[in-house]
Amino acid sequence: FVSSQVEILDWETKKQLCFLDKVEPNATIREIRLMFHKLYPRWYPARQSIKLDPKGKSLRDEEILQHLPVGTTATLYFKDLGPQIGWTTVFLIEYTGPLFIYFLFYFRMTFVYGLDERFTSSPHPVVNLACICHSFHYIKRLIETVFVHRFSRGTMPLRNIVKNCLYYWGFAAWLAYYINHPLYTPPSYGKKQIHFAVTMFLLCEAGNFSIHVALSNLRRNGSKTRKIPYPTKNPFTWLFFFVSCPNYTYEVGTWISFTIMTQCVPVGLFTLLCFIQMTIWAKDKHSTYLREFKDYPSHRMPIIPFLL
Repeated sequence: FVSSQVEILDWETKKQLCFLDKVEPNATIREIRLMFHKLYPRWYPARQSIKLDPKGKSLRDEEILQHLPVGTTATLYFKDLGPQIGWTTVFLIEYTGPLFIYFLFYFRMTFVYGLDERFTSSPHPVVNLACICHSFHYIKRLIETVFVHRFSRGTMPLRNIVKNCLYYWGFAAWLAYYINHPLYTPPSYGKKQIHFAVTMFLLCEAGNFSIHVALSNLRRNGSKTRKIPYPTKNPFTWLFFFVSCPNYTYEVGTWISFTIMTQCVPVGLFTLLCFIQMTIWAKDKHSTYLREFKDYPSHRMPIIPFLL
C-alpha cells in the first residue's frame, strides 16, 4: 500500500503544528489523535477536535483516512476543546444536586422560610406526593446514568458543567420553594386531578426508561456503530413508530403531569423550557438520522406524532 502523509494545522492561525509521515491509509482518526497526543501531551485525545475544514464538523474517531476526500497528503485542522469531563460524571453531578436541594425546601429548613415549628410540615398530601415523584425522577436518572446509558462521546467541555448545574439545580430550588411554601394551595380539582397526574407521571417515567434501555441495546459490546432504533415487544417503545426521539416525548410528558399534579406556575414554565430545549435536540437528532440512513422511516416526526 502507499503510505499517506498527514499535515495538521491550527484551525485559527493555519500554522502547521505537526507533519505525520508514513501514516497507513487505513488509519482511523482516533489513531491520528493518539499520534498527535504523543507530540503534544497536554492535548489528550478527548480534548482534540480534528476537522477537514476549519469551520466544519469534527471528524469521528472511527472514520478512516483513506475514505476521506483527501489525497496522499491530507491536511487536517486541530481545535483545542479545552479541559474535558466524562459524561457519566456530568450526569451524576447534574442529577444529584436537584435530589438534595429539593429536600431543603420539603423539610422547610428554618433558614429557607424563617418559620417556627408549626410550619415544619405541609397539611396537603399532594406536597408529599410531589416530593416522592420528584425524588423518583432523579433517582431513576442516576440509575440510568450508571447502568443503562452508553455515550457515543465520552466527554464534554468542563466549562459547560457550571451552566448545566445552574439550570438543573436552580430550577429544582425554584420549583421546590413554591411547592413546599406554607401558602401553597392544592390543585383545583382535588384528588381526581392528582390521581390522573400521578398515573400519567408513572406511565411517562416507564416509557422514558423503556426507550433508554432500547437505545442502549443498540450499542451492546461497546459498539459505536449507529443504527436505526425500532419498536420492540415492549409497548412503551411503540412510540418509535411515530417519532425519532420518544425519550424526549416521555420526558416532556413527565413534566406536564408534574405540572398538573402540583398546579404550580414555576413548574409549568420549567416544563415549557424543557419542551423547547428537547424539541431542538429532537430536530437535530431527526436530521442526523435522515442524513445518515437512506431507508429511515419517512413518516416519523422528531418529538410529537404527526405534528412536530
